[in-house]
Amino acid sequence: MRARTPRERVRPIHDPMKTPGKLTPNPKKQSPKQQREQAIAALRGKPPADPLAKLNPRSLALRAGIPALIVWAIALAIPGLWPKVVAGVLTVIVAGVLFWALRFATRTRAVAQIVQTADTAEARKDAIAKLDTEFKKDDAAATFAKAQLQMQEDPRAALRTLETINLDKVMAPMADEARAQRGMIHLILSETDEARALVDKIDMTRHKEPKIRAMMAAIVGEAWARTGQATKAVDLLETFDPNDEAFAELKPQLLRARAFAYAWANNTKQMKNTLRSLSGMNPQYLSGFITKKKSPMGVPPRGVHPMLEKEAFEMLMRSGAVPRRMQQMKRS
Repeated sequence: MRARTPRERVRPIHDPMKTPGKLTPNPKKQSPKQQREQAIAALRGKPPADPLAKLNPRSLALRAGIPALIVWAIALAIPGLWPKVVAGVLTVIVAGVLFWALRFATRTRAVAQIVQTADTAEARKDAIAKLDTEFKKDDAAATFAKAQLQMQEDPRAALRTLETINLDKVMAPMADEARAQRGMIHLILSETDEARALVDKIDMTRHKEPKIRAMMAAIVGEAWARTGQATKAVDLLETFDPNDEAFAELKPQLLRARAFAYAWANNTKQMKNTLRSLSGMNPQYLSGFITKKKSPMGVPPRGVHPMLEKEAFEMLMRSGAVPRRMQQMKRS
């Protein structure tokens, strides 16, 4: 073995624990109640995205303007008045559609900005007041945003707000989103029949945006699974990969729906794998499968498979994130 030179012997050893400078503080440990609220909040969705972020006015004008110029060129080349009248009517219709789209997107952006600042109970209260005063009662974007804010404290209030949307008067895709959001609340409250009645009227083919389709699939799939259509639910849910980065925000909701579907389809292996994935993200996600039979803080038992509850309960117990009341319940 080679002897070290004096220079090598005095070389200081870098110790990251003794490095001077600003240290990152350890995160404060959350209480079980805070963890459960955080887990449920993740299942309830995110603030609405800015609708103008993907809308390029110049590109939109080119896409609408070039066809309009072609129509007018043809109309001017054809003798007579009627070709010009037809071209004029088409131009007015296109202009009206563009004006409506930009106006709707601008209103929705204003709603999104209000929601994004509501990160505390007091801020949510102020945001709801703004939505009530600055937007009309029949403004669908404001109604969705208000319900989302109410979900944090009072799901029933959010449900009542969403029920004010007239599904026969709004556009079909928006009506589907209202049904999906109402169905999600009913599922959280274990009102499975009410959720099923809503989701059966959702037409997935009307929606092309992958995230919207995945969100709706999670809600529709869970409702089907918990009301006797588990095989159909599995087929739908397996068309969406929860590990796809595009669905990162929806992963807890997709996995939750899969857990219900696999349980009622008697696929124990896949059910356990799904529960382990949920637990790996946050053990408190498992509390959504534990009923009042096992814990006073549990969910109503309607639509919860006994095998699913048993496995989720045992997994939560082993995780070390078990609320004290549930530990006492197990001992008794």
